[in-house]
Amino acid sequence: MIRYRGKKKVIDKVKELDAFSKVPEEYVDSTPVGGTFSVITFFIIMWLVYSEVSFFLDSNLVFRFMPDTDMDEKLRINIDITVAMPCLNIGADILDSTSQSVFGFGELQEEDTWWELTQEQQVAFDSVKFFNSYLREEYHSIWHLLWKKGHGSVRATVPKRKNKPNRRPDACRLHGVLTLNKVSGNFHITVGKSFHLPRGHIHLNMLFDDTPQNFSHRINRLSFGSPANGIIYPLEGDEKIADDENMLYQYFLEVVPTDIDTTFESIKTFQYSVKELQRPISHSSGSHGVPGVFFKYDMAALKIQVYQERENLLQFMLRLFSIIGGIYVIIGFINTVVLTLRTGLSNTVTTEHSKKKEYQSSPPTPVQKNPLLIAPDLNMPLNLIKQ
Repeated sequence: MIRYRGKKKVIDKVKELDAFSKVPEEYVDSTPVGGTFSVITFFIIMWLVYSEVSFFLDSNLVFRFMPDTDMDEKLRINIDITVAMPCLNIGADILDSTSQSVFGFGELQEEDTWWELTQEQQVAFDSVKFFNSYLREEYHSIWHLLWKKGHGSVRATVPKRKNKPNRRPDACRLHGVLTLNKVSGNFHITVGKSFHLPRGHIHLNMLFDDTPQNFSHRINRLSFGSPANGIIYPLEGDEKIADDENMLYQYFLEVVPTDIDTTFESIKTFQYSVKELQRPISHSSGSHGVPGVFFKYDMAALKIQVYQERENLLQFMLRLFSIIGGIYVIIGFINTVVLTLRTGLSNTVTTEHSKKKEYQSSPPTPVQKNPLLIAPDLNMPLNLIKQ
């Protein structure tokens, strides 16, 4: 017979290559106990791996203050405010410390609407108002969850009105996005349209001296930058009802740049704190000013950097493999002990059962008597006596 001396394929060589010695299959004894422990080991290892990976991704958050040196960055403001006056009677404008007007930043859209909300709109706005108020009050105890899980800020939009009343609109909705310089400024809503001059602007409010002024307002959205998880905008969901025709509402905002760099999000945005003041305008009593709604914002000199602090990837992998190896060794030791005890108990029970069975099946052994203890028979045979 001619022997085939052809070369094997490279894949077959790789399959035969094994650096770890294996136990032959004829020496492997599969038992129910070993299978049960194998299943338990698999689930324990999977649970520990999931826990370790979750802990590695969901690490500690670090908040660090540092000087804000990015002076060329733009400041985006998102506005959605409803004022209880027709759009023809009010004007919105913004002026920053560089004396630039709203025409250099963008344009807000004016939409005639009604101050009274429908039932569906009222439910949506009340939910935003309640939820945002709760987050502001309980932020000190839930901030960790907000930053890690993230609620994306309260961004519920008030649905559009389905049924329009049979009367003229009595309110004005101002909404849009403005791109501002990263400096302090003043965004305000007051009576009369604005008229821009080379060194500022004026509002033509003298045309509306006899018109009742109602600066009740509802803030659906007022934020800076892009929305981010963990950031709460305190003025969203706020509502003020004026009890005087000449009310002045002032909001003083401190805008803080915030750089967020986490596992699933990397963004540059802004957050702000607010102080508010409201007072009626009465020149006779010394309370001077212009009725309206004023948002005066100022930029902080420091910015907040938020990032996740986690261990080295190599340390994480070493700890993960050590946990898996440790569980495997411990379960193997427990399996050996259980099998040893099981084998010992099984052998003992088998021996006792075989002895009992052998005793019951064998015939009784006759008792042998000692010949020395047997008395001799001294009687003479009758045939000997007759002779």
